[in-house]
Amino acid sequence: MTAPLVLASRSPRRIELLRALGLNFDVVPSAVEEHIIPGLSHDELAIETARQKAEDVARQFPRRIVLGADTIVCLDDAILGKPADPADARRILRTLRGREHRVITGLCIIGPDQPVWTAAEITRVRMHHFSDEALERYVAGGEPMDKAGAYGIQGGAADFIASLVGDYFNVVGLPLSLLLEGLSRFMPTEALHIPAAPPRFASSADNTP
Repeated sequence: MTAPLVLASRSPRRIELLRALGLNFDVVPSAVEEHIIPGLSHDELAIETARQKAEDVARQFPRRIVLGADTIVCLDDAILGKPADPADARRILRTLRGREHRVITGLCIIGPDQPVWTAAEITRVRMHHFSDEALERYVAGGEPMDKAGAYGIQGGAADFIASLVGDYFNVVGLPLSLLLEGLSRFMPTEALHIPAAPPRFASSADNTP
């Protein structure tokens, strides 16, 4: 039986999160390249990029439900993308050290016979004043290289996090509560369950930015 949902992303984190929810889905990465769109706020940019990704894949599967997502890391007015190399990862992490930033994920769901659904989740994250030695160990492990903001909260960078307000899973790559709200408009979601966040971040799930 064909899975009802198509994920328009090759992100390993998003694939793992959808599996953790209990979803049956196919993975068909979008060919859309992420870029800055002048005149849009950060949350509008994340939603628009997610919409473009979903539309790109939905053209191939007009009778399926397609999920597009885009996550950006913002420090004040600046967007911190994926590092180009280890030196860039060091620069980004030094910029984030000891400061609060925002992680924004835009979602877009397109399905047959339903209006397009879009939304965005914002989580506030504050980092410790971690040492240069800890930074070097983290970069040397290679984990920052494919991640916006040069860190993965679900990996070694968890020790860098001083506090978090909002959805932990949003920082991983998909805001699961918001996603279920959107999916419920297109398919039954009663059997889907959000996994538990790590204990030190679990209390943040009920907070709002």
